[in-house]
Amino acid sequence: MEATAEALQPILVLLASAVSAVVLCRTLALPPIVGYLATGLLLGPHALGLVSDSAQTHHLAEFGVVFLMFSIGLEFSLPKLRVMRREVFGLGLAQVAATVALGVGLALLLGGSWQAGLVLGGVAAMSSTAIVSKLLAERAELDTVHGRAIIGVLLFQDIAVVPLLILVPALGQPASEIGWVIGVALLKATVVLAALLLAGPRVMRTWFGIVARRRSTELFVLNVLLITLALAYVTALAGLSLALGAFLAGMLISETEYRYQVEEDIKPFRDVLLGLFFVTVGMMLDVGVVAGKLWLVALLLALLVGVKFALIAGLARAFGVAPGPALRTALALAQGGEFGLVLIALASGSAVVAQPVLQALLAAMVLSMLATPFLIGASDRIVMRLSRTEWMLRSLEVHRVAVQSLETERHVIVLGYGRNGQRLARLLEAEGVRYIALDLDPERVREAALAGDTVVFADCSRREALVAAGILRAAAVVVTFADTAAAVRVLAHVHALAPSVPVIARAREESDIAKLSAAGASEVVPEALESGLMLASHTLVWVGVPLNRVVRRIRAVRDQQYGLLRGLFYGASEESDTVEQAQPRLHSVTLAANAFGVGRSLPELALEDAGVQVKAVRRPGVARRLAPEDAGTLQQGDVVVLLGVPDLLAAAEIRLLQG
Repeated sequence: MEATAEALQPILVLLASAVSAVVLCRTLALPPIVGYLATGLLLGPHALGLVSDSAQTHHLAEFGVVFLMFSIGLEFSLPKLRVMRREVFGLGLAQVAATVALGVGLALLLGGSWQAGLVLGGVAAMSSTAIVSKLLAERAELDTVHGRAIIGVLLFQDIAVVPLLILVPALGQPASEIGWVIGVALLKATVVLAALLLAGPRVMRTWFGIVARRRSTELFVLNVLLITLALAYVTALAGLSLALGAFLAGMLISETEYRYQVEEDIKPFRDVLLGLFFVTVGMMLDVGVVAGKLWLVALLLALLVGVKFALIAGLARAFGVAPGPALRTALALAQGGEFGLVLIALASGSAVVAQPVLQALLAAMVLSMLATPFLIGASDRIVMRLSRTEWMLRSLEVHRVAVQSLETERHVIVLGYGRNGQRLARLLEAEGVRYIALDLDPERVREAALAGDTVVFADCSRREALVAAGILRAAAVVVTFADTAAAVRVLAHVHALAPSVPVIARAREESDIAKLSAAGASEVVPEALESGLMLASHTLVWVGVPLNRVVRRIRAVRDQQYGLLRGLFYGASEESDTVEQAQPRLHSVTLAANAFGVGRSLPELALEDAGVQVKAVRRPGVARRLAPEDAGTLQQGDVVVLLGVPDLLAAAEIRLLQG
C-alpha cells in the first residue's frame, strides 16, 4: 500500500499543478497550453524535480500526439481543401517551403549540416493551430480575409507534418545511409497510404455501420480507440511513427457519416493526453542550459518571430492579400507551434542538432507561444502603425456603411447576415421596416447586395462600424449570431453609444441568457427554449389538446421568459392606426438633469398606480439592464422603459419629467 501511495503522489502533484495552472490561464484569458508548459517547467527534473521525466510519462505523452494527429485527420476534408486551395497550396506551401529553405541555408552558412537545417527549418515552419484558431474564433475573425489566409496556412502546416514525421527520425542515420533510410521510409509510407486509401474507406464505413447498429455508446468509443491505436500500431510496425497511423485513421473516418460523433467521443482523451504531452515538453526545458545560453535564446526568438513575420507578410502580399490583412496574417503565424514541439521531441533522440541549440530553440518557441495572445490582441494598433493604407481602407469601410445608413431613421441594425439575419430581413421588408445589415463574409455580402439587400461588409464588433450604421438613429439592434463573447463586446459598444436603443440577442443555450442580459441585452432569445416550445405545441395538438388552449399555454411561457415582448417600441408610422392605439407599447424616457424623477425612487413616483408598468431602467456606466426593484434612486441620464397604452404613457412621461 505504501508503494502504491508513493507511486500515486507524483501523479497527484502533476494533476493538482496542471489544474491550478489552467485555471490561472483561463482567468488571465491565456490558452491552456501555456499552463501545461509552465507546469512541466516548474515540476520537471530541471527545476523543482517533483515529477520524474520517466519513460511511462513519455509514453502517455506520445498518445497525446497520436490523438492530436487523429483529430487533424478528421479535419482533413478534400472539399474544404478544394475551396481553400489558393490559401492552402499557394500561401501555405510557399510559407513552409521558404521557411525550411531558410533553415537549411542558415545552417550551411554557419557551418552546420543540411540535416540540422532541415530539422530547424521544419520546426520553425510550424505555427500553433490550437492557440491561433481559438483566438481567431473568440475575436470573430475566422471569416475575415486574414482569417481565411491564416487557416489556410495552418491547414498546410498540418499536412506538412506528415512527411516531416517520416524524415526527422531518419536524419539521425549516418550520412551514407540517409538516402536509403529516407527512401525506404517514404516507400513504406506510400504502400501503407495506398493500401489504406484504396481499401480503407469501404471497410471503415462497413465496420462502423456494424458497430453503430448495436446502439451502444461504450462499444462505439471502444471501437474508435481500437481503430486509432491499431492503425498507429500498423505504421509503427512498418518503421514509421505512431502519429502517422493516427492521422490516416482520422482521415479515413472523416469520409464517413460517423465523423462528428467520433470527434466528440475522442475529444476528452485527446485533450487530457495532449495536455500531458505539453507538460512533458515543459519538463524537457533545462533552465540551467537556457540560463547559460540566454543570448542564443534571445537570438533564436528574434529570428523566429522577426524573420517569420517578414517572410509571411511578404508572401501574403505576393499572393494578392492587402497590406493590412497581410500584416495581421504574419502577426498571427509568427510564433512556434505544437507540432514544432513534436518535431523537437523527435529530434532530441538523435544527434542531428546539438542539445544546447535544441534547448534554446525550445525556450524561444515557448516564449513565442506565450506572446501570441498579446500580439494578436494588439494587432489592430500594430497594423495601423505599420500600414499607411490600413487607415484608408478602414475609412472606406466605415464610409460604405455610413452611405447606406445616412438616409435611414428609426431603422433596425442587423448584425450578421447568415440564415437568421436574412430571415429577419425578409420579415422586416414585408412590414416596411428599414434595416441595415453588417456581415464579414465578402461573398455573401456581394451576392446579397447585388440582389438589392441593404447589407455591407463591416466588422460589427468595432465601435466605428456601429456609429456609421446609425446606432444613434436606430430603433433596435439585433445580434443574429450565437457567439456569446462577440455579442458581449457588441453590447458594450451599443451601451456606451446609445443606451436607450434596445438590443435583441440570440443565444445558443439558456446558460448564455444571464451573460447577455448582464451585458445589457434588452431581450435574449435562446434557441433551445424556442425549439422546445415548438416541439411541445405540435405534440399537444397531436395528442388532442385544443389549439386555442395550446396557443394560450405557449404564450404564457413566452410572456414569462420574454418580459419585454409584452409590448413593442412603436414608430411614427403606427401612430395613425386606430386599432394599434389601444395596444400596450414600450416607451423609453431619458431623464435630464432637471427632470422631476431625478433623486426620487420608482415607488415614490407611483407610475404603476397610473396604469403604466416600469419594465427596466438603463443607467449610464452600468452594463446590465436594471430591474425596477434594483434601480433605487433615479439618476441623471437614466432611461426608464415603460409599458402601457399611449395616453397613459404620455401622462407617465410628464410625471417623470415635470412632476
